Amino acid sequence: MKFFIDSADLGEIRELAATGLVDGVTTNPSLVAKSGRKFFDVLQEICAIVACRALAGEGTMVNVTLCFSSGQAILAAKAGASFISPFIGRLDDIAQPGMELIRDIVAIYRQYPAFKTEVLVASVRNPLHVIEAARLGAHVATLPPAVLRQLFVHPLTEKGLAQFLADWAKTGQSILGHEQGPRAVAKA
Repeated sequence: MKFFIDSADLGEIRELAATGLVDGVTTNPSLVAKSGRKFFDVLQEICAIVACRALAGEGTMVNVTLCFSSGQAILAAKAGASFISPFIGRLDDIAQPGMELIRDIVAIYRQYPAFKTEVLVASVRNPLHVIEAARLGAHVATLPPAVLRQLFVHPLTEKGLAQFLADWAKTGQSILGHEQGPRAVAKA
């Protein structure tokens, strides 16, 4: 599954792109308006950060956004869209299960190998949306930086790391002094 960052915050985009985990960026006029900057200036900087030249070399990619039905997804695929963006969080907001739409679109697209359109899950609100989208076979999830960071966190990982560090501290050894420990043993 590819991860796109859904933001116009260039600092967040730079930071997360540097992790190597980001495959692209999505944005929209509302997100850019929050930045207080000119739309095309922001787009130009985003393109410089995520190397859009490589994408341009493959041809123009089209994302059909604001998808809220399987019928819209079928029409987008028939029209040759590169991506279809179902906004699952917005469906959840009106008491319609957004992930059911993802399930339906993925199932439909699997029936027609000629469809090359990728399902780009948008309006992601939490890590469970990402996990369920991956389980269903969605190709891309565009998510806010905070949600991407939440994927790193698990209380058992944090607890385990704290225990490892505490146990290491009890040994009285220094990681910085590792040259003397292993090498001294090897020379003896």
